[in-house]
Amino acid sequence: MMTIKVKFFASLREEVERSEVDLKPQGEMTVAQVWALACQDMPLPEHILSAVNLEYVSADTAVKDGDEVAFFPPVTGG
Repeated sequence: MMTIKVKFFASLREEVERSEVDLKPQGEMTVAQVWALACQDMPLPEHILSAVNLEYVSADTAVKDGDEVAFFPPVTGG
């Protein structure tokens, strides 16, 4: 069975009311599909940064068994 660890950082953690979740999807998924499954179909916010195994990726990137997917709010400079 496939297992994917999903992590949420900064303000997203409060928005989705969790810091991480382990998913056990049936078959291959994209990053956007991982978000939908982890967040009960909450729309993927615009400008969200996503990473698979610590590398920034796009929402249509395929996710494999054992991958870690992380979501971050946009980063602003100061």
